[in-house]
Amino acid sequence: MAKIIKSDEEWKKELTPEQYRILREKGTERAFTGEYWDNHEDGIYLCAGCGELLFDSNTKFDSGTGWPSYYASVNDNSIEEQRDLSFGMIRTEVHCAKCGGHLGHLFEDGPKPTGMRYCINSGSLKFQKK
Repeated sequence: MAKIIKSDEEWKKELTPEQYRILREKGTERAFTGEYWDNHEDGIYLCAGCGELLFDSNTKFDSGTGWPSYYASVNDNSIEEQRDLSFGMIRTEVHCAKCGGHLGHLFEDGPKPTGMRYCINSGSLKFQKK
């Protein structure tokens, strides 16, 4: 996959302030406030930074956390993982493989069939209804 490389100034021109804070500065939104945490429509979720296909609504579930949660990404190449030691915790950060945008974190407490929970910020996503 070809990587998208842009300067901070380029990203600031293309993203809303909230998207920039989440995608480029590894921010997070407050629980139960994001646009997609309670979205139950059929469709796909794309990276708000570059449009890369990340998640399908068929893998979305209500985790009770207040963030959109998925038990699988669309494919293994769309998301990259990185160890995150911030805030005194050991977590797995997930980001878009194409543009490097911060999406959220991955936890091993999700439902079957994967047992995984991609806990994703709505601000890092764009929803496309089927």
